[in-house]
Amino acid sequence: MRVILAEDSVLLRAGLARLLTDEGHEVVAEVGDAPALLAAVAADQPDVVVADVRMPPTHRDDGLRAAVEIRGRWPSVGVLVLSQYVERRYAVELLTTRSDGVGYLLKDRVAEVGEFLDALDRVAAGRAAFDPEVVRQLLARTSHTDPLRRLTPREAEVLDRMAQGHTNAGIAAALHVSQSAVEKHVNAIFDKLGLSYTTGYSRRVLAVLHYLGS
Repeated sequence: MRVILAEDSVLLRAGLARLLTDEGHEVVAEVGDAPALLAAVAADQPDVVVADVRMPPTHRDDGLRAAVEIRGRWPSVGVLVLSQYVERRYAVELLTTRSDGVGYLLKDRVAEVGEFLDALDRVAAGRAAFDPEVVRQLLARTSHTDPLRRLTPREAEVLDRMAQGHTNAGIAAALHVSQSAVEKHVNAIFDKLGLSYTTGYSRRVLAVLHYLGS
């Protein structure tokens, strides 16, 4: 896998580069600000960009805005953004642009090497990868809406796993139920949220998070 790293913390950037290299991936470029990230992608498109949300030059949402631009200009490039905190509007903006090949992780999750690498693989494969804590907080902040209140506890669990980016098979294994049971819960969730059924893994995640961001 070919990766571009965009992180203004030199120590974290170096650590990520070493980790990815040790895992057999190629780090195409390492940059510390949003303009350099866009220039690096323009020069040599990688499979995935790993970018901090807050980067120079303004240290606000420069990394996120660069990620959104990358998804628009180079849709084949996956984007995995890292953030120190759960910043709802950043997550929603990225997710509602396109959800295939995108991910949002808290930086603490990087220390869980297996989870970080799994998220990177999912994004590179055109799937979604969202930090469980990000999903929990998005769900919590929208729990006042009537449709979500209509979900059963099991359906809420399935929705949580869906939004994290898990397949039906993965949800079934995690919840110790059959895959057919998960499929029934998924259909019930879409019915209760008033969302039309769409095929495709990424499309269903996008539909759910479009709703959560409304």
